[in-house]
Amino acid sequence: MTAQPTNLTGLDLRAEIDRLRKDRNAVILAHYYQKPELQDLADFVGDSLDLSRKAAATDADVIAFCGVRFMAETAKILSPNKIVVLPDMDAGCSLEDSCPPEMFRKFREAHPDHIALTYINCSTEVKALSDIIVTSSSAETILDQIPKDQKIIFGPDRHLGGYLNRKFDREMLLWPGVCVVHEAFSETELLKLKAQHPGAPVAAHPECPPTIVDHADYVGTTSGILAFAKSFPGATLIYATEPHNIHQMEPALPSKSFIGAPGADGNCNCNI
Repeated sequence: MTAQPTNLTGLDLRAEIDRLRKDRNAVILAHYYQKPELQDLADFVGDSLDLSRKAAATDADVIAFCGVRFMAETAKILSPNKIVVLPDMDAGCSLEDSCPPEMFRKFREAHPDHIALTYINCSTEVKALSDIIVTSSSAETILDQIPKDQKIIFGPDRHLGGYLNRKFDREMLLWPGVCVVHEAFSETELLKLKAQHPGAPVAAHPECPPTIVDHADYVGTTSGILAFAKSFPGATLIYATEPHNIHQMEPALPSKSFIGAPGADGNCNCNI
């Protein structure tokens, strides 16, 4: 049993975390959406599946995942012999919460001629009820390989599913879930930003509603947006995804400016 500090008052938290990381042979993962101070502590920062793959490739005994439940579950699936800990067991995802397994099961039973193409942002139970699991980066490639006449249920994100339907001329049946962060972006506020910064491209995550995606110059994953930020020739980028992503952009690209698209209330954060 590893000794636990009994009093954190006056404790050097960074030193204590480093001590426990070494004593437990642990690897710390932080999603792009995490606060900057947690990203700075992590061994790896990235998208959820990429983080789980990197952790699986290490010789660590313990994975500490700074993220939400489904991310830690994915890490455990890929590393069944490692201990996976989640700092906050109540850390949830609105997409996962929108798709209770029993309701998804009934939805599938009501459409027996459909296969279930399911976004990774869901519970392990929903994954088990699905035929194919995709990420936002793999969804296009996988969907393009499925015959056009195959009927498909896509869940839990209706905006990602709608984006895929439009891009590939599909008619997938969409589960009505949304990411509350990306749902909150305001078309009105985005258009104001574009007017204030003429010529600045807009990069948006496909979890955004079509009112945002339709104004984007680039649509892609968090990692894709980071890559786009490095490649576009301009000096200013407007981005429509969780604002903590900027922590990875600014140090790598000090000559560029990054402006987050606000929600209708002027804010848009993922509190995980």
